[in-house]
Amino acid sequence: MRVRAVVGSKTVTMREIDSPVGVLVAGVTDGGVCLLEFRDREVLEAQVAKVQARVGPTGSGSHPLLDQLQFEIEEYFDGSRREFTVPLVYPGTPFQRRVWNALRDIPFGETISYEELAHRVGSPAGQRAVGHANGQNPIAVVIPCHRVVNKDGKLGGYGGGLWRKSLLLDLERGGQQELFATDARRRLRQHA
Repeated sequence: MRVRAVVGSKTVTMREIDSPVGVLVAGVTDGGVCLLEFRDREVLEAQVAKVQARVGPTGSGSHPLLDQLQFEIEEYFDGSRREFTVPLVYPGTPFQRRVWNALRDIPFGETISYEELAHRVGSPAGQRAVGHANGQNPIAVVIPCHRVVNKDGKLGGYGGGLWRKSLLLDLERGGQQELFATDARRRLRQHA
């Protein structure tokens, strides 16, 4: 499944989805998911404004794709889903879409460096540009920007917080029990 550009104005149906790493704000059109962002992120308001400007008006409600997304998110966190199948749509520059598509190609449980990501999108000197596009990813978790790390293997950045990135990577490496451990719940409360 690739990220597609959105053409024309569409209504975006939104709702919140609980997860072990915090509440996610989700938005979908009839064509697919266009937003999945952590509710506590400072950029949430700006992300919603971008969706409204580029996709269409937003409103809360129910939608079959929201149900599918929630189901797939729950499966991901319980360790039974390694790949998302819910359709995605989101407007971005051609470069951003190349980066987001390349992120989808990083296998579950693996990481690559920003340098490697730059090579994969045909911009070997563009590590900062791919880092910026990675940070602009509007569909957290599903487009796995958490799988990109520094060249030296250290976590690097993550808009949702390094504590979340660490937990997501642990989950993908077979440590989903960590998400429900006392320490993880404590870290979640500290960041809520």
